[in-house]
Amino acid sequence: MSFTAEVKDELSRVEPSRDCCLRAELAAIVRIEGTLHLTGRERFRLEVATETAPVARKAIKLLHGLYDLKTELTVRRSVLHKTNNYLITVPSQPRLPGALSELGILDSDMSLTYGILPRVVRRDCCAISYLRGAFLGGGFVADPHGDFHFELTAETEELAEDLGALMQRFEIVAKVTQRRGLYTVYLKGAEPIVTFLALVGAHRALLRTEDVRIMKSMRNDVNRIVNAETANLQKAAEAAMSQIEAIRLLDEVKGLENLPPALEELARLRLEQPEVSLRELGELADPPLSKSAVYHRVRRIEELAAEVDDSDVRAFDRRT
Repeated sequence: MSFTAEVKDELSRVEPSRDCCLRAELAAIVRIEGTLHLTGRERFRLEVATETAPVARKAIKLLHGLYDLKTELTVRRSVLHKTNNYLITVPSQPRLPGALSELGILDSDMSLTYGILPRVVRRDCCAISYLRGAFLGGGFVADPHGDFHFELTAETEELAEDLGALMQRFEIVAKVTQRRGLYTVYLKGAEPIVTFLALVGAHRALLRTEDVRIMKSMRNDVNRIVNAETANLQKAAEAAMSQIEAIRLLDEVKGLENLPPALEELARLRLEQPEVSLRELGELADPPLSKSAVYHRVRRIEELAAEVDDSDVRAFDRRT
């Protein structure tokens, strides 16, 4: 089962206590998954199609419980995707037009609406239920082990913008884009997705996402620390090699015994301990030196090596 299917299964079991919230949830499912057919003057047939069994059960339960509507269920097997498709048909019946009007699918003139009527989501609890229904109808959320991504699908730009405005009511910033003739309301990043899951009641999915997010954060922190330590070690190793080259040049051309005693001591100590840091090098000195003191002596050794000119090297070569 995909993560999206798990979230939908969990959300299908959420039971709002108010009828207005149940109507808002059903309104979203019908709006996103439904197709309305006109069969005569103020006579309609409604079809709701979904690939998710829990959503089909929830839609049938709400249609029966809220409006006592007769429904017919057809289950079809997709040969290509090897999944079941559930088609809920609500045939023409006296209660259907009033139900469609109350759900905001039809306006007071029995004309089709394209967005979310404000009266359907006037209360915050109803707005939350509508968002839950919208996810049940056309939601997708990526498995948190991969990239954090979330989408709600809408057939019209007006519906997409209204869904984005509903999220904004709860300080969830969503963006809208058009793709293959449909509009998509999407969230990027873990924070808004976690907020949405908490808002609509997907608590198991929320905990799983948070667990993965924490593990990702810890892994990223460890990687940053390891990369920083590796870079520091590499930098320290390169600096040590540069120091050793300078010391060997001075030893060959001038002799370490001709250096000032403080520099000679440090030069010989570096040759004996090529892998240690400047701080550790200072601790090995007798008496111990601070890192700052070691740094200044190393810098003086490198300056002396830089002052060695070609004539000094040629004179050394003739002697050898």
